[in-house]
Amino acid sequence: GEWQGGISRLFDAALDAPAAALLAPYLEAVHSLNPEGGVKKYLGSPLIARHLMRKQDRLSAIELHRQDAAKLRALFQGDFQTRVIELDGWLALRAHLPPKEKRGLVLVDPPFEEECEFDRLVDGLRKAHKRWPGGIYALWYPVKNRKAVAAFRKALVQSGVPKLLDIGFEIRPPSAEPSLDGCGMVVVNPPFTLEGELRTLLPALHTLLVVEKPAHWTLEWLAA
Repeated sequence: GEWQGGISRLFDAALDAPAAALLAPYLEAVHSLNPEGGVKKYLGSPLIARHLMRKQDRLSAIELHRQDAAKLRALFQGDFQTRVIELDGWLALRAHLPPKEKRGLVLVDPPFEEECEFDRLVDGLRKAHKRWPGGIYALWYPVKNRKAVAAFRKALVQSGVPKLLDIGFEIRPPSAEPSLDGCGMVVVNPPFTLEGELRTLLPALHTLLVVEKPAHWTLEWLAA
């Protein structure tokens, strides 16, 4: 399966010390679900976030689909630091911001089942940022249609939202047929250490995970 080209390579990799130290918390999260070794189970973003939380942190997991929301509730049953909300994530950006805390992270991970998802990402970020300009936002996106990705990045530049760091990670050159050639993440208000940490980690990850060359990783400020 796909895990052999991803998490399996990370488990077996001999990274240099700085990159290994940065990757360690993520691998520890995966190990926590596989105490007997190997990778029989894999964590989604809610469990990864929960693993990294401190005692004073809380997690709101927003899920639109009823069955998936029910599974999340069962997963976090009895966990008083976690709340599962059955709601359209785009509505949650307005309804649940700003939080009572002054600091926090909003992870936006759309399914990209519709062509309008890039437009909704830009619009959602613009509205959320007006409500909570000091929040950290992480917007995941797929790299399938390069023109759509370029238009998305341009729209972000024109959005007026400051402090936009774009991270691109491709594992193969553009495919003849639309396929997932890579992915990206735009981070708004990134922690001051993030850029340096990514410049250490991304080259190491790219060497491990690239499928076909030429393929590249990028790190670019879209807005300062």
